[in-house]
Amino acid sequence: MSSSDAERNRVFWDQQADSYQATHREHIGRPEPRWGIWQLPERELQVLGDVAGKDVLELGCGAAQWSILLAAEGARCVGLDNSERQLDHARAAGAGFPLVHGSAESLPFPDGSFDLVFCDHGAMSFADPHLVVPEVARVLRSGGLLAFCLTSAFAWICWDDEADHTDAVLHADYFGLHRHVDPDGSVHFQLPVGEWIRLFRRNGLVVEDLIEPRPPEDATTTYGYDLAWARRWPLEQIWKARKP
Repeated sequence: MSSSDAERNRVFWDQQADSYQATHREHIGRPEPRWGIWQLPERELQVLGDVAGKDVLELGCGAAQWSILLAAEGARCVGLDNSERQLDHARAAGAGFPLVHGSAESLPFPDGSFDLVFCDHGAMSFADPHLVVPEVARVLRSGGLLAFCLTSAFAWICWDDEADHTDAVLHADYFGLHRHVDPDGSVHFQLPVGEWIRLFRRNGLVVEDLIEPRPPEDATTTYGYDLAWARRWPLEQIWKARKP
């Protein structure tokens, strides 16, 4: 992510943090860890496993809903976000662990600091993965896990900017996916699946899983996505990659 993209997203999230939290707080603030747009339970997806006693970094933590829950399970959490205003919400929510204002493209932590680095539609969606993944590999310990959820490549190429929704028509090329400037001014990132795998391998990470969650028929969301579409094609993807 260029410094201009980092600044652009910082300004965007500082401006949007209050309305974002007001709109989504109840949906993403449930009393157990849940993933993504449809808030699918971690106990069912089993992405992170047991976090007790582990050093955990959340990239793009927002109001730290996730990290607060993991800390209650015994994790030693650190939350990082590019938006100081989002971190204000984390403090107000009672985050009792370090909160760091910074970009995931340049992590201010020593090598081998964490057992787990994760995010749920956080920095891996709003920072260039070509810069973030090497940083994550650096701060992970041997045996450490990178896990993250973001909007799928399917959703990217089926997104109609003019209609502001996904449909059954391809609107963008799959090859060459990388950077997209949203009409709202924020900058988003995504890669083709093969490119993700090669990026992990170049940085010494081994892919353990690619989960493409299918929401149940009664799923709800505050994010405005079409459940019927997401029942046919994967709207999200959750990657797991480990440092040997």
